[in-house]
Amino acid sequence: MRTLFLDTEFTNLTADYRLISLALVDTAGAEFYVELNDGWSLADCSTFVHEIVLPQLDLGRHGRSRTEAANALRTFLAGDGEVEIVSDALAWDWPLLLELLGPGGPPEHVRCREDAELLSDLDEATIPHHALLDARLMSGAAQRRQQKR
Repeated sequence: MRTLFLDTEFTNLTADYRLISLALVDTAGAEFYVELNDGWSLADCSTFVHEIVLPQLDLGRHGRSRTEAANALRTFLAGDGEVEIVSDALAWDWPLLLELLGPGGPPEHVRCREDAELLSDLDEATIPHHALLDARLMSGAAQRRQQKR
């Protein structure tokens, strides 16, 4: 089974939050990362997002429309083998992934689970709050946990 670690950055911590960026990383090194050019606005972003998340974006390099991002995500998730997507904040991340994929949702071979302890050994100040970097941290933490067993 292929395990992917999911992280997202989004506009705010309210019920009407909107996706800004999404990353999936597996322990073998494969990565999917996208920043959205549309579907959110600066006015919707919290102070935290303005100060911490937005300065880290590189829309010129990683920016895609929601349609382009959804197509690329479907391609990344395609395949025959089972895929497990793991997030440390599934209640926030999973709905954004599903929204990006649209009405068809994820392929049937994809399932999800939460592991809220993935980054628990890190000081909050060391977590970059950049979807790709955070997903890499989760993947690394899972690898270290596996090696200890």
